[in-house]
Amino acid sequence: MGVGTPHDILTCIQKGIDIFDSAFPTRNARHGTLLTAKGRINLGRARIRGTLDECQCYTCQNFTLDYLNHLFKTKELLAMRLASIHNLYFINTLLKETREAIKEGCFKKFMMDWGKKTQ
Repeated sequence: MGVGTPHDILTCIQKGIDIFDSAFPTRNARHGTLLTAKGRINLGRARIRGTLDECQCYTCQNFTLDYLNHLFKTKELLAMRLASIHNLYFINTLLKETREAIKEGCFKKFMMDWGKKTQ
């Protein structure tokens, strides 16, 4: 479909689309990209340290970015699994927050705030 970035999803929701089927989170995970509210993190390319403190997924609660980076650099299959878990959790959380914003009648503000976070 070509849709899958958080920005794409929010834009489609704004236009009334409410069903998505995308391989974007897992495809990007397999290539070493973690999705975050502040943008993408590309693992395996540079020295990355720390944690994603704001994320409550299994991956972020149990592994550091440094370790995930190491897994991608060594082409360990666990890297793709852990990144997929994170990206799916991230997209599901984004959609949960989006539903809440729609119910509260503040979707437009939510979308504007989201755009500010990713700049």
